[in-house]
Amino acid sequence: MAVHIWVRAETKHQEHRTALTPNAAKQLVDAGFTVSVERCTERIFNDADYEGTGVTMVPHGTWRTAPADAYILGLKELPENDDSALPHAHIMFAHCFKGQAGWREVLDRFKRGNGTLLDLEFLVDERGRRVAAFGYHAGYAGSAVGLDLWCHKVLNGEEPVFPAINHFNNDQDLIKYIKARLALAVAKFGRLPRVMVMGALGRCGGGAGDFARDAGIPAENIIQWDLAETKAGGPFAEILAHDIFVNCIYLSTPIPPFVSLEMCKSVEKARGLSVLVDVSCDATNPHNPIPVYYGATTFVDPVIRVDCAPAPRLDVVAIDHLPSLLPRESSEAFCKDLLPSLLALKNRADSQVWGKAEKLFHAKVDEAKL
Repeated sequence: MAVHIWVRAETKHQEHRTALTPNAAKQLVDAGFTVSVERCTERIFNDADYEGTGVTMVPHGTWRTAPADAYILGLKELPENDDSALPHAHIMFAHCFKGQAGWREVLDRFKRGNGTLLDLEFLVDERGRRVAAFGYHAGYAGSAVGLDLWCHKVLNGEEPVFPAINHFNNDQDLIKYIKARLALAVAKFGRLPRVMVMGALGRCGGGAGDFARDAGIPAENIIQWDLAETKAGGPFAEILAHDIFVNCIYLSTPIPPFVSLEMCKSVEKARGLSVLVDVSCDATNPHNPIPVYYGATTFVDPVIRVDCAPAPRLDVVAIDHLPSLLPRESSEAFCKDLLPSLLALKNRADSQVWGKAEKLFHAKVDEAKL
């Protein structure tokens, strides 16, 4: 019997990515899979792009009535205000395996429905490395938004509020836009910004550094820190000397904070830092290394304004789906890496990747004591 993958339409506002591009869908169909794709007007790939790939297009939001043996494939969280039991196997980023707010409630839905969560964040190979991740484009987009926000503050002062962000069709359009903004800001400010990237050696940090370079920031203005620079433990006063701080670490164990609110409020020495981009978005994690804010921001409302009186205010960006700034390129890169694991669903019992994911799910259900 053919393995059935059901691609649900994303419902998170301003989410334009997809977990399965038309090209990847065709490769699955050619390999003997049954693929259903929900219609979606927000996806960067139009419904028409899937025509001729062999998939079956189905109505938006009908995954709940999909065949019991179908894998429900998506990216972000399931629709809000719904706590119904989940009987299917879901492949998605659920953000509930690291003690995030509401994690027990999410897992309880799977337990009640006798379903399974195969979390995309925790699909790892035999070396423990993630098989597919949006990290590079998250860092790339985070760096772009940070530079755009810095330009906005230079050009407009503290008011008006940084406006809503729209996605770009490709990276060249994004680079052109930020370069133009920087030219105006530098003419007023007198120099290019200093950008500090934490977790610079990872995929996410690599993306952050690459965009800064693509936008014309010189190497001496891009300060890259990783494990070697942070092994002594934070907080680190050096962060405050830079205009923009981009946090790109993958938090897996408790660590001392990188920066504190008390540091940001200090007027003992002028603080350069005015923009903080938390690409990692671990604010609801009990071990959050950036404990100067709580919550998340969105493309519609991108900034949390942190009162640091008597020091100047600090603007924080904490958008948890930054790759959607470049939805086409980020989706294509992610699906290319994920495809081999999706093909392995034909023999899931023999797959280390899927076996580890299912084992972790059951361990987390046990940990939740549901």
